Amino acid sequence: MSEPTASPAAIRISGLVKDYGRVRALAGIDLEVRRGEVFGFLGPNGAGKTTTIRCLLDLIRPTAGRLEVLGLDPRRQGPELRARLAYVPGELRLPERGTVAQLAASIGRVRGTLDPDRRDALAARLDLDLGRRLRDLSSGNRRKVALLLAFLADAELLVLDEPTNGLDPLMQHEFLGLVREARDRGTTVFLSSHVLSEVQRAADRVAVLRKGKIVAIGTVDELRGRARQRVEAWFAGDPPAAELERLPGLEAVTIDGRRLWATVSGPVQPLVETLGRHPVVSLVVEEPDLEEAFLDIYAGRP
Repeated sequence: MSEPTASPAAIRISGLVKDYGRVRALAGIDLEVRRGEVFGFLGPNGAGKTTTIRCLLDLIRPTAGRLEVLGLDPRRQGPELRARLAYVPGELRLPERGTVAQLAASIGRVRGTLDPDRRDALAARLDLDLGRRLRDLSSGNRRKVALLLAFLADAELLVLDEPTNGLDPLMQHEFLGLVREARDRGTTVFLSSHVLSEVQRAADRVAVLRKGKIVAIGTVDELRGRARQRVEAWFAGDPPAAELERLPGLEAVTIDGRRLWATVSGPVQPLVETLGRHPVVSLVVEEPDLEEAFLDIYAGRP
């Protein structure tokens, strides 16, 4: 693996804008990805995730803004940068001729190294037959080939755009293991995905993109903390309806006899303090997951 540069960030983006005629795909993105972290990049189709990645790799040129990847300018130092990263695109275009092993050997020659033992071990984990002809592979197996080539490279940065499309749950689980192992080796992973459970289990930090703008960024726990939490409480007597209605952040309150259902936005402490003044038989506060946080952010809730 190449020696790291003096820059503390693996990726630094400032004021990134990309216009396609009258359509603005990116509307001023500022982002920093730290070295050695798994960074989740979330957003629905059309949010600008793939456009951002293509700008990072100099596959397209931004309309405005500054980019730095591994301390390099992608436009001026593209060949040096490409030698230090590996990329799995969302839309795969593999050669039709040759076998999986022959493609791996070809990529290895370009990079100047190929470890057959590591190749074989990765292929076994991905349940991929190295002798299969590329033209005969299903879409899922083509995705496995792309992952094999990416994790086989001794890269400082892995850029993965919807990397598990077409993979079954077992292979998705194996993929997460490969990501964690890469991070443990010091590799930075930029993971763009719409599979929220995948990002929740793998990412150290997450950014949420909406209509070409970053609308939230933080650790998974920080984003989950922004989501509404569902609360269910049973009282020994009548619930204190009047007190509960005055509580900040308490929504969708439903009282049925001695039972209360509600959702809480923000800290739960005011609710807990109120409930503590009354005889509560049982209390359940459901911890939100990343999907709930994502949906809340997209609904425009703070």
